[in-house]
Amino acid sequence: MSRPLLPEESGSKDAERSKGTVIVTSVASDSHTWNLVFLQLLIEECGYTVVNLGPCVPDDLLVSECHALEPDMVVVSSVNGHGYQDGMRVIGQLRALAPLAATPVVIGGKLGTDDAEAAVRAKELTAAGFDAVFEDGQDPVGAFRGFLTTLPAPERSLDKAGRVAL
Repeated sequence: MSRPLLPEESGSKDAERSKGTVIVTSVASDSHTWNLVFLQLLIEECGYTVVNLGPCVPDDLLVSECHALEPDMVVVSSVNGHGYQDGMRVIGQLRALAPLAATPVVIGGKLGTDDAEAAVRAKELTAAGFDAVFEDGQDPVGAFRGFLTTLPAPERSLDKAGRVAL
């Protein structure tokens, strides 16, 4: 799979201003793209560099991309109502990677088909390893923006000229 270059790989000055790299992804069962584009734009607006893996991302691809990129955060989105099942399956694989053990990993969207179970899903997803759950119908965009403000700045080393070291 071809992925977009990160600013530091392309020589862009955006690398010096970015708050960090965020992987945005859907789950294996979700073919929707509009949510991923929206999230990418929102996260970029908040100052992060985004690598958007797209729809129908198999678990092993998500895990390998996270291992290769060591992002500052992973955002999983689903709008088909199966995000809970897919999220429960993939979070253990992500947390098993040493570099991702403490990386913020969040999930949001339409995670189930029964809205009455949203609180139970959120509790179970959090217990499984997600740092936050943003279920539809509860101002998920506002809650996600609030979550972003709680993240610490990523640690970066600088070269002799004060630029982000590659």
